[in-house]
Amino acid sequence: MKALIAKTLKSAPSLAPLALRLPIGIILIAHGSQKLFGWFGGYGLEGTGQWMASIGLTPGYLMALMAGSSEFFGGLFLLLGLLTRPTALVLLFTMIIAIFSVHIGNGLFLANNGYEFGLALLAATVSLAVSGAGKFAVDNVFANRIK
Repeated sequence: MKALIAKTLKSAPSLAPLALRLPIGIILIAHGSQKLFGWFGGYGLEGTGQWMASIGLTPGYLMALMAGSSEFFGGLFLLLGLLTRPTALVLLFTMIIAIFSVHIGNGLFLANNGYEFGLALLAATVSLAVSGAGKFAVDNVFANRIK
């Protein structure tokens, strides 16, 4: 078990994952805070939950809580480089659900509420799931202690 945890936390000492983690983490924190707290013009849990129920994601409140928590806390974890691979896995599933339940019918382009932004976030989370946190991450502190 110790080896599996160490392997999950270990990553190459590259700056490339950091270059993804920081902006993607900030974006996801902002989107999650819209859903959870109504910040940045969002609707909060009640409003987001009603909207999610209206598109068939029920129970809406729970779906809003799950999506908002995934984005907010997942974004925070990515920003810190904390449990990067498991967090990225949760987020990539969140993006797949968003793409196929909300955006796919609108085509590619964001101007039409399409899936291009979700696809970009999906690509970034897949990359982080594969690469790990890279340099300057909490994961590295834990990985070094597990050795």
